[in-house]
Amino acid sequence: MLTMNYYEVSMVGSVGAYYDVLTYQSEATLPVGTVVSVPVGQKTSLGVIVRKVSRPDFDCKQIVKPVIDTPIPNALIKLHDWMTEYYATSSGMVWQTILPKRVAVKPRTKLALPEKSAERTQILLNDEQQQAITKIRQISAGTILLHGVTGSGKTEVYKVAAQDAIDSGQSALILVPEISLTTQLVNEFRNQFDDVVVTHSAMTDSERNAAWRHILTSHQPVVVIGPRSALFMPIQNLGLIVIDECHEPSYKQEQSPRCHAITVASKLASLSNAKLILGSATPAISDYYLAKHLGKPIITMNKLAVNGATKPDVKIVNLTNRDNFTLESKLFTKSLLDAIRQAMKDGRQTLLFHNRRGTANLAICENCGYTLACPNCYTPLTLHGDKFQLLCHLCGHTERPPLKCPDCHEPSIIYKGVGTKQIEEEANKLFPAANIRRFDGDTLKGEAVQDVYDELRSGKTDIIIGTQTIAKGLDLPHLAVVGVIQADAGLALPDFSSSERTFQLIAQVCGRVGRHELPTTAIIQTYQPQAYAVKYGSNQDYLGFYEQEIIHRKVGHFPPYSYMLKLTCSYKTEQGAIAAAQKLASQLRHNYGQSIKLLGPAPAFYERLRGQYCWQIVVRASKRTVLTKIASQVASSTSNWQIELDPISLI
Repeated sequence: MLTMNYYEVSMVGSVGAYYDVLTYQSEATLPVGTVVSVPVGQKTSLGVIVRKVSRPDFDCKQIVKPVIDTPIPNALIKLHDWMTEYYATSSGMVWQTILPKRVAVKPRTKLALPEKSAERTQILLNDEQQQAITKIRQISAGTILLHGVTGSGKTEVYKVAAQDAIDSGQSALILVPEISLTTQLVNEFRNQFDDVVVTHSAMTDSERNAAWRHILTSHQPVVVIGPRSALFMPIQNLGLIVIDECHEPSYKQEQSPRCHAITVASKLASLSNAKLILGSATPAISDYYLAKHLGKPIITMNKLAVNGATKPDVKIVNLTNRDNFTLESKLFTKSLLDAIRQAMKDGRQTLLFHNRRGTANLAICENCGYTLACPNCYTPLTLHGDKFQLLCHLCGHTERPPLKCPDCHEPSIIYKGVGTKQIEEEANKLFPAANIRRFDGDTLKGEAVQDVYDELRSGKTDIIIGTQTIAKGLDLPHLAVVGVIQADAGLALPDFSSSERTFQLIAQVCGRVGRHELPTTAIIQTYQPQAYAVKYGSNQDYLGFYEQEIIHRKVGHFPPYSYMLKLTCSYKTEQGAIAAAQKLASQLRHNYGQSIKLLGPAPAFYERLRGQYCWQIVVRASKRTVLTKIASQVASSTSNWQIELDPISLI
């Protein structure tokens, strides 16, 4: 007589929203963590075996087959359970985040691993880097905040820490904020380690699946490098997690479950008894505050890694003073023009940063003041001059720029504001002999930073223009000048983190220069030279900014002095959105009283999105459990509400 085994299977995807765990039987003995194919109704679905159980008092269907013979690590199963509860979301949705797409399909693509290098790069550390390594080695597990100025050599510290993990028979996971930084970091690590596995969104599903299976079945320690999704790679014996540029907002997942890589990595490190290193020149205010008040190690590196490297000559230029301009340009001040010309003369590079893509942010009638807006979202349309097209960056609506104002019918439409394409056009006009490249959200496939990184590093590109992508982590030895076109562009946004984000971007882009021996310059153009985010960012003075910003957070009762929950409803009619928001706000005040503080209800920043009216409520509380309870109740009562715990922005 056959012995039957019984297992509880946690369902993957939308099935898991309705049936969290189902019980199945199998003649084969299967380990916990095995991904299996199981029947649900008339269909076959995926699930993960989470525990073996005794025979139940009801009939069970048969497990169809294991999808992969090797079980996923127990730490990932425990992480799944924690995420489901912590983010008040469905079990199946969390599994969809953890497991790769098409996990049941054996990949046709073989994982391409580079040939092992016969020679290893010897890591030479300065005194400050060596002290950082000594402190990291003294900690057996837990979180370490590595606060190192740009150019202080944090990557070398990561490499030594990873080598320590490999030498002890454990694997290392290195996270970067986006794939534009992956190439640079991968090159560094592949000169040091044999088995370096890369995963990112530019790879095909088959390629990522092949990488996932390679890691799952590897019997040797590996180094895994990738953006946020790499956190869920099935590493069997994890000893080290590094989150580089840990302040970056791209570590927050915008799709459900709306988790943050730092929070999840902290839990995964705890479950794996591993070290977690958070590296940044500009850590998030909340992360720095928590490290201080929880007594977590903070390792500071203020010394530039390259011997003889000198910090850049920083100039803050007031855009309201027209004496700072010449007749040549309305975008580039005299100081910036002189600096670019000198860099061109010396055969060196210039980087021009602006936190806005397109040619202009506002199409307005000079006669009557009418603003051209998206008919679906009611937000200003952006002019893309190369295509002569108005575009909504929220819903994708496009239209041709009108010759006359739709309201007063006068030919008085002008385009105000500055975008990266306008900067590119101006640079081409002023420097026709220069080799210019622009990087922003409209960059074509195959021409992104990671695709042409070697060209940028070689110095062949004279002028680099871009948005946030070029402000992060790039090390360009031929770079002489950084120009910030309008440093205060983000300060007017109605968000508690606008000053912090402005400071981080300015400090990070200024950190692209001053990393090598030759003299460098940073020109910061701004309408608000006295804003503390601009002043401290230009000087890369993190502690000065932190001390001032933390006061504002405390007064406003924003993180780290409270937890937050953002609730956004969407309805076809404005009346429907208002009524729903007011009803929920009234219920929350009645049910939770003084344990919560509400902002709103009010129109969302994008008041109309894809034809829907959007209103939002922001709930703040000193206890996060109150917010998870509210999130669960709202999620179970209606589908009209979008729920986000721990938002890093209210926009």
